Amino acid sequence: MYKRQVKYHIQILETQKKIDVYKDSGKIRYFQNNSMYGEREKKVLVASQSITNQRIISEILNGKCNTNLDLAREIGVSRGTISWYMKNLKEIGLIKEAKRGRNIIYKINISYKNLVERYR
Repeated sequence: MYKRQVKYHIQILETQKKIDVYKDSGKIRYFQNNSMYGEREKKVLVASQSITNQRIISEILNGKCNTNLDLAREIGVSRGTISWYMKNLKEIGLIKEAKRGRNIIYKINISYKNLVERYR
């Protein structure tokens, strides 16, 4: 019953253009519709909601870890888990990768760096 009530009120807010709907990886997020957030900011804010994303981004920004193995060790998760998160971060454009020998080095996309630092 509550779900229907929430959906009803969200539809009213959408109709009145008071909220902006942002779809990401099968999830729907809502932002206040006052042009306060651009598309890039929305991507950074949505990515920042995940603690693992926060930790990955923080380690890369701090320059401590920038490979899959280093990130996995530092954060305490498997390399497969890091790969999954990195795939998602690359898809939205926050992370760039470069091959250095046999390693893949991760960096924050320069066009998002200021936003990432602001919302971290």
